[in-house]
Amino acid sequence: MNLREHRIPADTFSDLAAGGGGVTAARLLAATQYSKHVLLVRGVVDTARATGHPQAGDARRGYDILTAVQAGHPEAVDAVLRYPSVGAWARHTVRRLSEPGAPAVPAQLGALAAAAALRSGTACTVEVPVTDGVITLPSVGQVLVPGGAAVATIRCSPEGAEVAGDGFRIELSASSGTDTPGWRPLRALAAEAGGRRLRVLVDDLDPYRMPGSAALSGRLDAPRLAYWQSTLDSAWDLLVRHHTAVADETAAVVSVFAPMAPENGGQSSASSRETFGCVALSEPLDGCSLAVTLAHEVQHAKLSALLDVVTLLAPDDGSRHYAPWRDDPRPLGGLLQGAYAYLGVTEFWWRQRAHEKGKAAVLASAEFAQWREAARMVCGTLAGSGRLTAAGEIFVAGMIARLDGCAAESVPGEALTMAREASRRHRDRWVERNRRSA
Repeated sequence: MNLREHRIPADTFSDLAAGGGGVTAARLLAATQYSKHVLLVRGVVDTARATGHPQAGDARRGYDILTAVQAGHPEAVDAVLRYPSVGAWARHTVRRLSEPGAPAVPAQLGALAAAAALRSGTACTVEVPVTDGVITLPSVGQVLVPGGAAVATIRCSPEGAEVAGDGFRIELSASSGTDTPGWRPLRALAAEAGGRRLRVLVDDLDPYRMPGSAALSGRLDAPRLAYWQSTLDSAWDLLVRHHTAVADETAAVVSVFAPMAPENGGQSSASSRETFGCVALSEPLDGCSLAVTLAHEVQHAKLSALLDVVTLLAPDDGSRHYAPWRDDPRPLGGLLQGAYAYLGVTEFWWRQRAHEKGKAAVLASAEFAQWREAARMVCGTLAGSGRLTAAGEIFVAGMIARLDGCAAESVPGEALTMAREASRRHRDRWVERNRRSA
């Protein structure tokens, strides 16, 4: 599990500031997140030992098995360590280990080792903890353990694996996407168009797949999973044909979908700085809505990863501000994230409007006009805040330059009127809502 120092070249930083970066920047940022996960996982071992946690020995054994698997199958260990929920679990565990009396399960490192062994067909035996009746194997699936057992033994071999405990034995397979008694594997979606391919796992199981979200849905049934697949096919075809850079960044960044319950009957999505590569989203309405969601969430992922390397803002000073895409006042960090995401949305609609006809073209132009003005306004708030670092000033200036370029694009009068009316309604609702809650 080797680490290297990460630096963002000046030209890459400039490309990112303008909302782009392409596959080169996306892969560089993904590499920073891999290093972060390696450090966090090692931090679990070291902090468990330093605090004298009773599972410190189990955590060390899990880590040693993970290291042994890596010697023969580095790709399997990389897949587990890169998995979005692993970073969230490791960060949560290190934090809990540092808080006297807080519950923590560092022995879950054994489950990471078992996941890598199962993926690679490596023979090993490892004890793993059972939490709330399940064993979660990140990037692979979940075991349903009967009888209230606290621990179980996983035996992996080239043929698969079995989980054994007091009075039960469950067979596992990493290659099958079909549920069997006691075993729920993660399922994959894959789409291909124009020689470009996207593959994502649908994670509707891992408790750390999207920290802090109360809106995650349960297990998708076969018909719903098929709908997600057909919608992804449509979205991917649209991205490859008309938004090639977004498609390339998506393929380099997004590895997991975490289904969410719909919010007020509409569509919602979320990402977390703790789970780089995971997009939480409710069931897409259609291919275009999924495509713009990916354009939005990839921006969040890029910026979150960049913030782990480069500081763009001073610490939160407690000030809160208007954001044209939220109902609540937002801190400056939230403004930066939102403006960067909506810079991506603006550019999506700038390109997409050229491929629409009739009413759809007007609506696409209205979206373009609304979000270019919204993101530019928020960038002005950021630029005038006095809270940007030197790097942050350069970054926001790059965003402003790109948005000013978008502002120079002509928009049909009907679309411009629609955009401004939508912005006015949002601002009026925001003022009224926050006056009542003040």
